[in-house]
Amino acid sequence: MTDVPDVEMVETEDDYIHVRFRDPDRYDEIRTPDWAEQPAESVSEGSEVRTGKPEGEDNWEVTSVLIQKNVGEEKAEEQAREIVEKIES
Repeated sequence: MTDVPDVEMVETEDDYIHVRFRDPDRYDEIRTPDWAEQPAESVSEGSEVRTGKPEGEDNWEVTSVLIQKNVGEEKAEEQAREIVEKIES
């Protein structure tokens, strides 16, 4: 089982609380994949997962999770950790 990375930042923007796990600058490409919708929605309705592909690698990693703003930052951080754990384990 993979360890869930530490949260680097929690920031409320517009309709979402953005919970960042990895620096987006280290990736060639960032996507919001359709396959991540099911594990994200199973934890927090309306959430989204962003993944990044590091330069020169084939594997994608979760860079951040967006949680609906009405959840609150503390709960959003907990839910984001749970989503990443489901995806990366």
